[in-house]
Parts: sequence; C-alpha cells; structure tokens
Amino acid sequence: MFQQQYLFWLAGVILLVVAVMSWRDKANPRRITTGLFWALYGLVFFVGDWTVALVGAHSLHMVTGAMVVVMALIAGLGGVKLGSYHQRTSEQREESAKRLGNRLFLPALAIPVVTVIGVLLINNIPGLQQGLFGSGNTSTLVTLFSMMLGCIVGWLIALKMTHEGPAQSVQEARRLLDAIGWAFILPQILATLGLLFTSAGVGTAISHLTEAWLAVDNRFIAVVTYTLGMALLTMVMGNAFAAFPIVTAGIGIPILVLQHHGNPAVMAAIGMFSGYCGTLMTPMAANFNIVPAKLLELPDRNAVIKVQVPTGVLLLIANTFLLYFLMFL
Repeated sequence: MFQQQYLFWLAGVILLVVAVMSWRDKANPRRITTGLFWALYGLVFFVGDWTVALVGAHSLHMVTGAMVVVMALIAGLGGVKLGSYHQRTSEQREESAKRLGNRLFLPALAIPVVTVIGVLLINNIPGLQQGLFGSGNTSTLVTLFSMMLGCIVGWLIALKMTHEGPAQSVQEARRLLDAIGWAFILPQILATLGLLFTSAGVGTAISHLTEAWLAVDNRFIAVVTYTLGMALLTMVMGNAFAAFPIVTAGIGIPILVLQHHGNPAVMAAIGMFSGYCGTLMTPMAANFNIVPAKLLELPDRNAVIKVQVPTGVLLLIANTFLLYFLMFL
C-alpha cells in the first residue's frame, strides 16, 4: 500500500542529492555549510514511526530540535550561498525560449491537470482507492499522490522539450533552493509555531481579550474581529497556517460558531482566505514576497509587497462581507 511517508522519503532523497552536489561545487564559497543545511533538512523528512521505535520519542525530539537550531545558525550566519549550476549561456537560453514559445508553460500546467484527473479517477473507480492506499481516511493522501504524479509528468515533459538530462533538472532544483535559501523552510516552521501558540493557550487569551474589550455580541463586529485578526496575525507570523489555529481557537469557534451559531465550514474557508490577504502585505512571508523580488533581481526588496497591498486590502474587505452574509445563512 502507498503511504504518505514515501512522499517524505522522496523529498528527503532529493534534498540529500542537492546537499551532495553542493559539497562538490567548488564555485560555491560556502559549499560546506550550504550542503550541511540541505542535508539536515533532508534528514528531517526521514523521521517517522520507525525512528521513534529505534531511539525513543524524547531523544528523537532532542536530536531534531538540535538539527533545526544548527540550520537556523547556518542560515543566520549567511551559510547558504549560490554556486555553479552548469547552466546554458544567456544566448542559448534566449534561443531556447524563442524556440519553445508558450510551450514553456506545458510542464507547469501538467501538474494541476494531472492532479485533478488523478483525484477524480481514484475517487470514482470502484476499488482503486482501497487497492492503492488501503482503508481509512485517505483523502489527503489521494491528493498528494495525484500531485506527485503530476510533478513526474511535468518533469518528463520538461525533459522532452528541453532535451536536457535528469541531472540538469536536479541542478536547477539546487539553484532554486540555494536562491530561496532559509525561506524555503519558513512555512513549516511557522505552521509549527502556530501549533505551539495554540498549545500554550494564546487562543484562549485572545478570546478573553476580545470578549472583554470588544462588543463581540454584535455579529458584524465579531466577523470584522475575526477576519482582521487573521490578516494581522498572519502579517506578524508570516503564514496563514500559523495564524489560523490561534485566531480560530480564540475568536472563530467560541464567538462566531458557539455564540452566534455560524457555519464552521464557511468560517474556516473564508478565514484562511483572510489570512492570505495578510500574506500579501508582509515581509515576514519571505518565500512569497521577498524571494520573488530577489529572484527577479528587483532593486526594491519590498516591490512585490507594495504592488500587492491594494489587492490585499480590497480582498480583506470583500472577505469580511462574504463571511458576514454567508456564514449565518
């Protein structure tokens, strides 16, 4: 049976290959630390039930925490640098772009198309889901498995179109990882931080403060507090996944759902979208806003944010009214 851990192992293998390539890249002034950063990150993906049984949960947590601290020190001290990636010359890339034209988008478009087709087939062909994944709630695994197939199809299309070998595709993956650097792991770190804040009772504290200082008995004020809180906390933490459990535990469930009897599904969907509005407007979301500016070599590192602020504000206002009118139907 296909298991989710296989996907984690695949990601770990790719990162370890990237680490080895980094160590062998003498053009990288920080090749040792760059390779160590990606190697430690790759090893994290191999952590699972088998490691718990081998060394115990407490020891595993301590080792994993130490690895994350080392990664943070490497990133903070500028240990992840760009190297040499055996790329074509600028003239060759320009000629290739003209030759391929809009076909360049085919590999990227293949990923969502194959993902949707895979989900539909697995969910609708009798016995296929059971045969592939076994019993239980496998909806997330179905999507991840289909997306993996989409990535493989897109990769094969890209190799066919560019006439490059598989090794060069890994070099390009390494180039992008090195360019993004520490921001690549930011979503996971921030999502974990959100869970820690929830476990520490931050959501309960927010609920107490909003009930004490805001007129949340008014349905509209409660909705505004929730959507605005999602956007603001996302701007602080850099990720809506980190803000969602805190604001939902503090405002969404106790006030909108239990007190005002709103629909929790609508609250969750529009609440996350409100958080994404905050993502558009903060440098803390470095992987979305700072990294693109760096990859595009823009002179202003905040150029992407400045362009997105009007969209973020308008979307947040729209989400507030959508939540108010749809959640209580």
